[in-house]
Amino acid sequence: MSELFPKIPKISYNNASADPLSFRYYNPDELIMGKPMKEHLRFAMAWWHTLCAEGADMFGPGTADKSFGADKDDWRAHAKAKADAGFELMQKLGIGYFCFHDADIAAEAATLAETNARLDEITDYIKDKMKDTGIKCLWGTSNLFGHKRFMAGAGTSPSVDIYAYAGAKIKKAIELTVKLGGTGYVFWGGREGYETLLNTDMGLELDNLARLMRMAVDYARSIGFTGDFYIEPKPKEPSKHQYDFDVATACNFLRNYGLIKDFKMNVEANHATLAGHTFQHELRVSRVNGVFGSIDANQGDLLLGWDTDQFPSDVYDATLCMYEVLKAGGFTNGGLNFDAKTRRMSYEMEDMFYAFITGMDTFAFGLRKAAQIIEDKRLDGFVAERYAGWKAGLGLDIINNKAGLKELEAHALKAEPALPASGRQELLEGILNRIIVG
Repeated sequence: MSELFPKIPKISYNNASADPLSFRYYNPDELIMGKPMKEHLRFAMAWWHTLCAEGADMFGPGTADKSFGADKDDWRAHAKAKADAGFELMQKLGIGYFCFHDADIAAEAATLAETNARLDEITDYIKDKMKDTGIKCLWGTSNLFGHKRFMAGAGTSPSVDIYAYAGAKIKKAIELTVKLGGTGYVFWGGREGYETLLNTDMGLELDNLARLMRMAVDYARSIGFTGDFYIEPKPKEPSKHQYDFDVATACNFLRNYGLIKDFKMNVEANHATLAGHTFQHELRVSRVNGVFGSIDANQGDLLLGWDTDQFPSDVYDATLCMYEVLKAGGFTNGGLNFDAKTRRMSYEMEDMFYAFITGMDTFAFGLRKAAQIIEDKRLDGFVAERYAGWKAGLGLDIINNKAGLKELEAHALKAEPALPASGRQELLEGILNRIIVG
């Protein structure tokens, strides 16, 4: 089979080169804190944006040609061409994983049975390519938001028939994930929310969404899936208010319905900022709640109020992200999935490679600097000293549930408390700058 990207060589690490088709910071086998960079980062290609997104927006059609030389009206030829392109791209970039929706890998047919047959056929083709290349599936999911049948939700639809259809799609997507060896399954509630409470039974919708997730867990475990389930929080767009608003909201939902032991979070940077949080905040909330799982690596435009899914280039965000990943003990089944797309004006095939190189280098830089922050110890040491009072005396009694309000009152009556020590935010930001900039 001829190359689809003949002008693009295999991308290698060369920190002294000005060649844009090389890595400046990503050296996959280099050890960072005792582990190769490629294992810390576990990069994945998102099938949907990389192989399907053509740069369309609400004001105009796509600008990029993602036919990859095939007739797009021939579902089989086009599906295979996308797979060929994806595996060539991953091999040349040294990306070890991919993620997919069912609708990404094969166009939907007239009936569910026909669609399932297409998915069976194309996953046979993908599985062969995985065997030939050693590239793995990170996680799978089902597109339960694109078709007009899901305009009012899938697991939260007011229609029992549509709810059942969504369950059938989830069942198939789980089977495909298991078939391809994926170690995660993601729920992103693209339309699991509401536009107005005037026509919404919120309690029933939340109960039904939890029921569908429980069905998915039970079925997946019954067919041998041992990986993680993820919720990918997002506050809005396309729905005005989505039920998985942010990590804290999703954790509350999982605990309320007894699902917390089976689920972790797939945190996306752009979704964090849409929720009014930082990327690091959502990762920290995941970590302290024991639900850190996987990451959709991208960034948004803070001047725009929607999900722009840009390739990451902010080295500060990447550094603070990787600090949280290292503090969480690293990825188990998750990884860094580039849920990102080139800009509408970046429509040539080479632009995809420049985008991935920038994103991969950004997180490799972030990993290096996060390791330096931890090894430097000043930031962690400052936090430990700031909370030192909780390590002994009354503080330790409070933590060990040995003190109540009477004990607090007795302590407070002895003397007026002094002001807390300075938070030194500007000093700490300066330390961070010196580590990152050098």
